[in-house]
Amino acid sequence: MPQQCKKCNHLCKIPEGGGGICGVRKNEEGKIRLIVDETPVAINVDPIEKKPIFNYLPGTKTFSLGTVGCNFRCSNCQNYDISQIFGLKGKIKEYENQNLGEKITPEEAVGIAEKKGCKSISYTYNEPTIWVEHALKTMRKAQEKDLRNIWVSNGYMTEKTLEEILPYLDAINVDLKSFSEDFYEKNCGAKLSPILENLKKMKKEGVHLEITTLIIPTLSDDEKMLEELASFLKDEIGEETPWHISAFTGSISWKLQNIPDTNIEKLEEVYDIGKKVGLKYIYTGNIPGSGLENIYCPECGEMVISRAGYYIQNYLEKNNCYNCKKQII
Repeated sequence: MPQQCKKCNHLCKIPEGGGGICGVRKNEEGKIRLIVDETPVAINVDPIEKKPIFNYLPGTKTFSLGTVGCNFRCSNCQNYDISQIFGLKGKIKEYENQNLGEKITPEEAVGIAEKKGCKSISYTYNEPTIWVEHALKTMRKAQEKDLRNIWVSNGYMTEKTLEEILPYLDAINVDLKSFSEDFYEKNCGAKLSPILENLKKMKKEGVHLEITTLIIPTLSDDEKMLEELASFLKDEIGEETPWHISAFTGSISWKLQNIPDTNIEKLEEVYDIGKKVGLKYIYTGNIPGSGLENIYCPECGEMVISRAGYYIQNYLEKNNCYNCKKQII
């Protein structure tokens, strides 16, 4: 009998012996089993800014882990070697007996994070919603040890999944890839509207939320669309929500090698769109030396954190602007 997965908004009906869109959830004798439980394929200690998270625990290290598979099919994906390993829906049998990662229990992950001096654990590299059972076990253990939990996500989890993780989720960066349903359908194989509802829910529940938008020439660089996206962030999520606008590089994408790279002039235009709308914290990504990764106090304009790559100089006084005392972090 087919079983319905309720972890993300695809709500896949998985046939006996088959897998859903993400590839890591198998219908086995009428029960859905996670085939990558406790087996991350990517493990690193990263600067938290690499997630990217800029306005939360700046300058700290985060223990990062992720598995194979993904519930999106983004043509621009840069981690496609792990996210798209399963190919099309249901292509699971040829992989189920392979080594899909390194065995690491939640206790071991937390122990490594503590030993490495990390302040947080990040669930990243691929979409953590698809391996939420393992993520949750680790998040609970991390919370017990006063480690913060950070997700890097496409935001496509169901309301039920979001309710499950909220008690343990401290911060999240969501890829809001466009403000166009057509873009999501054609480029990602998904829908925009559930993501927008999840963003509003996260904000309401007090999760530290940052947004990333990849500016892809001809696909996600329309000025009107970006103005609508920025306006949504300001009006529905809050003017102090950090917005990361990142440059696209065709040569490292999954299927868009024929599209030119984003130039800094375009990022500066998008930066100005966000500022005009009223967003207080806007950062550029993938453009070294742009000077637009520093944090400036939105009240007095003083630079409170400077960044050169992942080198951080922090001028905050107890998370406040040293000049006017406005709370920044």
